[in-house]
Amino acid sequence: MESFIIEGGHPLKGTITPQGAKNEALEVICASLLTSEPVLIKNIPDILDVNNLIKLLIDMGVKVEKKAPGEFLFQAEYLNLDYLESDEFVKKCSSLRGSVLMIGPLLGRYGKATVAKPGGDKIGRRRLDTHFLGFHYLGATFERVDGRDVYEIKADKLRGTYMLLDEASVTGTANIIMAAVMAEGTTTIYNAACEPYIQQLCKMLNSMGAKITGIASNLITIEGVRELHGTSHTTLPDMIEVGSFIGMAAMVGDGVRIKNVSRQNLGIIPDAFRRLGITIQEEGDDIIIPRHDHYEIDSFIDGSIMTLADAPWPGLTPDLLSVLIVVATQARGSVLFHQKMFESRLFFVDKLIDMGAQIILCDPHRAVVVGHDHTKTLRAGRMSSPDIRAGIALLIAALSANGTSRINNIAQIDRGYENIELRLNALGAKITRVK
Repeated sequence: MESFIIEGGHPLKGTITPQGAKNEALEVICASLLTSEPVLIKNIPDILDVNNLIKLLIDMGVKVEKKAPGEFLFQAEYLNLDYLESDEFVKKCSSLRGSVLMIGPLLGRYGKATVAKPGGDKIGRRRLDTHFLGFHYLGATFERVDGRDVYEIKADKLRGTYMLLDEASVTGTANIIMAAVMAEGTTTIYNAACEPYIQQLCKMLNSMGAKITGIASNLITIEGVRELHGTSHTTLPDMIEVGSFIGMAAMVGDGVRIKNVSRQNLGIIPDAFRRLGITIQEEGDDIIIPRHDHYEIDSFIDGSIMTLADAPWPGLTPDLLSVLIVVATQARGSVLFHQKMFESRLFFVDKLIDMGAQIILCDPHRAVVVGHDHTKTLRAGRMSSPDIRAGIALLIAALSANGTSRINNIAQIDRGYENIELRLNALGAKITRVK
């Protein structure tokens, strides 16, 4: 197990470029399974979750060629379908959350898929009911395999239909879209997720010959086609990494430029930081965070305490609440955070409280942060990363703290952030990776 040793108190200054979007990369890589022709994907982040997915595709028989850093050619001409039913495949899927996105393409192209309970962040229940309901609407059947804790999903022929999803699940929407693109007839998905990464997936599939309309809305219509062909696709910058860098620059920055952020795809993220008093300047497709000696939390028009809550797109992504909480610890004023989607994601605030943050954890979903206004610096500490986003939040806290901190279990951070210590050290941070 590797750890980070972080010497706090060093200001960050300079320019940093966000990596390719993790969540989009997982979706579009899995979409390459829908065709036997080559699919070229650019701007793929070099992170643990994505690399493990690529290794899994190679094990399945997909030809993968690395053309350049972050640029891969995938060709799923021949798959080892026997391997997809093996215990080894099931075991690998159970340790990788992104593997769930292979179900839709496999079901759509081959009429069957094996599902294991996926791994990933320990942030509460992340049910797959929406995926299963969508597949059921399309005509698939499910059978639990006794003794293996897996499900087999089968369909002689998927048929398009109307469906109203029980929740706007991002991975659920992506999976159902990928299953439906070659279904017979027309599929209509209402209450679909409409995140930029879903939009990107739909645009890529259309470039492969799919017929998808309603992109960027929560009502998606898919006219089934007989087959898809190859294409070339470039992923967006990772909006969560952009938000993480905004938080770092606000807390410990001395002027940081974040380049090529695709501002039109950041949604409400910049405004969420502005509500905490953070100044965000825009220049072309870059954003600049100046040095902040003080920043003050807004209140609502009636003077009541500011509340920041996650919501499906175009609302605030839950992946950034951890970062926003850390930033709020040094603001002037108080703010209530309401994490609605996952019941365990706020438990990491105990670590911030140990570092001296003034946080009241009201229940598993709500926390009130009383800002220090830089009158009291966080203390260095020893902690462990419970998930990707809590891990980066703890790293930001350690960068701002007095003394030297240690963060264990940084494989969780590596799952979502590419070479993070090297990139931050280039801005002036003092982070060392140790065994």
